[in-house]
Amino acid sequence: MTERLPDDTVITVGRLNRMARELLETGLPPLWITGEISNLVRAASGHVYFTLKDERAQVRCTLWRNRAQLLPFHLEQGQKVEIRALATLYEARGDFQLSVDTVRRAGVGNLYEAFLRLRAELEREGLFDPASKRSLPRYPVAIGVVTSPQAAALRDVLAALARRAPGVPVILYPAPVQGDDAPAKLAGAIDQASSRCRDDRVGVLLLVRGGGSIEDLWAFNDATLARRIRACAVPVVCGVGHEHDFTIADFAADLRAATPTAAAELASAGFVELGPALDRFADALRRAMRRALERAAQRVDRAQLRLVHPAERITRQRERLGHLQLRLEARIGNVRATALARIDALAWRLHGQRPQLAVATTRLAALGERLAASQRKNLRDAATRLDGLAEALDHLDPTRVLSRGYGIVRDAAGQVVSDAGQLAPGAQIAVALARGSLDARVVASHPPARPSSAGDLSGPDKPD
Repeated sequence: MTERLPDDTVITVGRLNRMARELLETGLPPLWITGEISNLVRAASGHVYFTLKDERAQVRCTLWRNRAQLLPFHLEQGQKVEIRALATLYEARGDFQLSVDTVRRAGVGNLYEAFLRLRAELEREGLFDPASKRSLPRYPVAIGVVTSPQAAALRDVLAALARRAPGVPVILYPAPVQGDDAPAKLAGAIDQASSRCRDDRVGVLLLVRGGGSIEDLWAFNDATLARRIRACAVPVVCGVGHEHDFTIADFAADLRAATPTAAAELASAGFVELGPALDRFADALRRAMRRALERAAQRVDRAQLRLVHPAERITRQRERLGHLQLRLEARIGNVRATALARIDALAWRLHGQRPQLAVATTRLAALGERLAASQRKNLRDAATRLDGLAEALDHLDPTRVLSRGYGIVRDAAGQVVSDAGQLAPGAQIAVALARGSLDARVVASHPPARPSSAGDLSGPDKPD
């Protein structure tokens, strides 16, 4: 804040201008101001001086050299621009002026806002999702390029690929990179590359253009173009503008390159990395070929040493056959002697195993006598047992009992009667005798007397 002075304080002009400058710089923030350039002067120091005016007023402006060098376009008299500047005062002359920070063409602010809105919209759709980005093939068979045939970017790409991957064919899908019809034609070129990628054997597609203002690059800020990039059948590398330039195509592409040359370098990175490996493989192949040739030469030398005159070869073969005949005869003799010795040993073993017939006959006779004696004894024992059994059986024969005057009484039902109490007077009975049988009738039955209880001897059955 500027110091407040008493009302009667007297100050110098220099102090007044300094206080006015401080008030301006602290009281007004940097602002975007639009107007027309006039009185444009480029000093030898590199600073640029001009007046910014409209239909009602004008103000002097200073663009310092370090800022002027960063402008993407050339300032011209009568040009409509928008500047971001800080209001200040040139103390030496007391001139009110603007210290310019950056300059853009009029309307660029609206374009930038449209760019931000489109980027946000496509981002919400998931068009810029990192998960959907594809990796570049390490060794593409062919590389496609979408750009204008007259663009300097195409020359940069071709030069980089010729240097880094000279054997890889480059397929151009031409399209304008600036103008009202550029977005649609760029999208069509990408569609063409996508549909022909299999036939053209394209593994990666480069979308390139050189640097320029935001208006020059506006063809690449198109929603349709962004969607076609994402739908492309092969990965897309976008190399549009310079390092500080960003377009919607950069966000939609699988990979962004700072420049067209950088895009070509990314597409050919695998071949560059393969170079040292190929050199190593080539050295290894040369060494292997040299070793193979040396081994082949040694085989030729050995084969040459083995080459002899046919007569000498026949003589050597005859000598070799003689040696083999001697070895064969010696071998046959050894085999024959071994076989005869084995036959003799087997004959002695067979002789030792011959049976003793006299001893076997004597033993057989003794065993025969023992067998006959054992049979006679067994027969005598069996006869004795048979006689005993016959006698026992004879004792059990009921006819022998009947022959002594006994009989077997059976009732009318054929049941043996053993108790006189079983028959009533008049009952029909049959009596079996030793010889023949009788049919009889019971006149009276006399059951046996039943004994009385112990100690009781009285009664009709009491003995006399």
